[in-house]
Amino acid sequence: MTSPKRPHRPVLRSPEALEALGQGTDPIAQLHAAHETAAALLRVGRAAEDPSVAARLVALVDETGLSTLADLWAHRPAATLPGALWRLYLLREWMVSDPDGAAREYGAGVRFTEPNHAVAGVDPPGPDEVRRVADAILRGVFTGDFAIALERAAAFCHVVASGRAEVARGHSELDRAVKLQDMAHDLAENARLWRNGDLT
Repeated sequence: MTSPKRPHRPVLRSPEALEALGQGTDPIAQLHAAHETAAALLRVGRAAEDPSVAARLVALVDETGLSTLADLWAHRPAATLPGALWRLYLLREWMVSDPDGAAREYGAGVRFTEPNHAVAGVDPPGPDEVRRVADAILRGVFTGDFAIALERAAAFCHVVASGRAEVARGHSELDRAVKLQDMAHDLAENARLWRNGDLT
């Protein structure tokens, strides 16, 4: 009779190893690296009894760089943990690069999406709170409820997508609003999967 398998603890790879995996040609290694790093950020960093594990994880993210980790997550399906982190990364990067545009589109969308505005909890309208939460998650120092964070990010995207459609001046901006709405649906589904223990 075989003994039951012990839960797999994700390996915290060195920055050099992650760089090599991100640039390599082995798709299986890349897949494993995407899921290992995503799991490490959400599980090991938060649940470790040894504070040095969390400190090592934060140092790894800082040394490797979020863009390298995001490259690992970019090609995973939406309904996976790396897929969820990739969407948070995109959202964070957009808010860093265009905070005024994010605030403007959010403000334009609030009157059309009052329930989502309430869930997003960003008042006055602005991307700062969502960006701060995304930063904490992506650096492995988030200690809150991940499902709630995903729901708030989804609600924020719904509001901004409505605002973007309202102020759109052409088909390309309308297309961007649709893509943001798709991201909102993905993040909401990620929250549901996380609560059910099915987001891996």
